[in-house]
Amino acid sequence: MANAAAVAYVYKGVDSKGAKVEGELSGSSPALIKAQLRRQGIIANKVQKKPKPLFSAKKKVTPADIALFTRQMATMMKAGVPLVQSFEIVADGLDNAGVKELIFKIRDDVASGTAFADALRKHPLQFDDLFCNLVASGEQSGALETMLDRIATYKEKTESLKAKIKKAMTYPIAVVVVAIVVTAVLLIKVVPQFAETFSSFGADLPAFTLFVVSISEWMQANWLIALISIVLVVGGTLEIKKRNKNVAAFFDRLVLRLPILGLITYNSIAARYARTLSTTFAAGVPLIDALKSVSGATGNSVYTAATLKIRDSVATGIPLNVAMRQSGLYPTMLVQMAAIGEESGALDEMLAKAADFYEEAVDNLVDNLTTLMEPMIMAVLGVLVGGLMIAMYLPIFQLGNVV
Repeated sequence: MANAAAVAYVYKGVDSKGAKVEGELSGSSPALIKAQLRRQGIIANKVQKKPKPLFSAKKKVTPADIALFTRQMATMMKAGVPLVQSFEIVADGLDNAGVKELIFKIRDDVASGTAFADALRKHPLQFDDLFCNLVASGEQSGALETMLDRIATYKEKTESLKAKIKKAMTYPIAVVVVAIVVTAVLLIKVVPQFAETFSSFGADLPAFTLFVVSISEWMQANWLIALISIVLVVGGTLEIKKRNKNVAAFFDRLVLRLPILGLITYNSIAARYARTLSTTFAAGVPLIDALKSVSGATGNSVYTAATLKIRDSVATGIPLNVAMRQSGLYPTMLVQMAAIGEESGALDEMLAKAADFYEEAVDNLVDNLTTLMEPMIMAVLGVLVGGLMIAMYLPIFQLGNVV
């Protein structure tokens, strides 16, 4: 018979010192909640289902929330605060109800005797295998606070890198979208007004003006079809990219060939590779297992396949730096840092330094891209809007000849 689904309960009672306590736990029945509380030394006087709020403030749990949670847990444990109490302190300081609910579920599991890593594995959407394996390694070695600190650093660096890449992509995309919207409005609303005026001139219109008017007429008749087509093409392409590995590989290779953006992607992949491998190797994870985790963290199907090939080569006894050089995909500096790390026995330190270097390179490239894009975008906007205005005013300039 299947177990009943867990429900959130709120309770009030007294602890072993006679102090009044209250809180909430998840369970399948009030009796099980009372039994769980007794194991914690709490005598429950009242247990009831948690009432649902009229307006929920629950938000999606983001990777940035997980990074903050990890850092706060590392700080609490370094200060000597017990694990279960750390969950409560961290949750009380958060505004996101979704993160609070997640932390309370983990706390309840840990309080009932479940290992921290096993409690995290119940939430795969928020905690991937790499995160859970590192926590498990910290629990087994008795250095959970140190491991949480390393994971927090890793997550913070990863989120910072993602933010830089988003910064590089957001600005040009936003301007292109605005340019398309402005052009469409001009073609649908403004150009027809000029076209009506031109019809009374009694002279042939310039070819450029006729071309713009014809585009305007098509847009007026088919703007909804055009909009739906764009949405379907973009959405369909993204969905196919998710489902088809060959299509994903094609787009991943295409991105790497783009000017500036390709270099940003290349350096970000190198940074993620070095950072993830440094963190896992420093945690005591065997190199072959660490490379498996790294393959999923590169964020590019081309480098995912390359990292798996490197893992297979390392499994046969080939040094890591040699396998990386054979792939022909990784920067020379990263390969050399890996070689120095293997020879000196400080692979994690060398890779961490390499990760810092490539993260800084991404930051500089993003700044340079923004600087370069501003005049280019202004030129594109000038051509689009200015071209439409010239097309509309050309007949007016020739009005004197008609008269």
